[in-house]
Amino acid sequence: MSEARLYADLAALGVVWSSLEHEAVFTVDGSEAIHAALPGAHTKNLFLKNADGSFWLVTVDHAKRVDLKGLAGAVGAKKFSFGKSEDMERLLGVTPGAVTPLAVINDADGAVRVVIDADLVDAERVHVHPLRNTATIGLSGGDLLRALEGWNHSAIVSGIPERP
Repeated sequence: MSEARLYADLAALGVVWSSLEHEAVFTVDGSEAIHAALPGAHTKNLFLKNADGSFWLVTVDHAKRVDLKGLAGAVGAKKFSFGKSEDMERLLGVTPGAVTPLAVINDADGAVRVVIDADLVDAERVHVHPLRNTATIGLSGGDLLRALEGWNHSAIVSGIPERP
């Protein structure tokens, strides 16, 4: 789907957002200037594959160091490994660096399960990419969940186990 369709869907769902155009960012470290410009929670996204072959998209606070073994146990999965970029592109229509929970708009078959960090759900402003890594949009945690549900992806809200 196009970014225009994404914005149209968000508007139809009554989701209010703000946006910022910026240079391409590929890592959390590379996005420090964006964090300074946009108050609120900033995210990172993990595209994962479970031992049973299923795919998962996990959105967490950018500062968390996720314990994949603990995460699998917390969400009822077997064992996680990182998914391949070609699977991400095929299922979500985005490339590494641009992955975002909003990409499930492209997953009409529901092949990707979504996990949202419980710390983000009540946030007044959560910042994510709008299908590309040259912009960031901010919306409330509740609106993020509503958008996902609007695309038939009820997110698992979970505490995210961290590595020491």
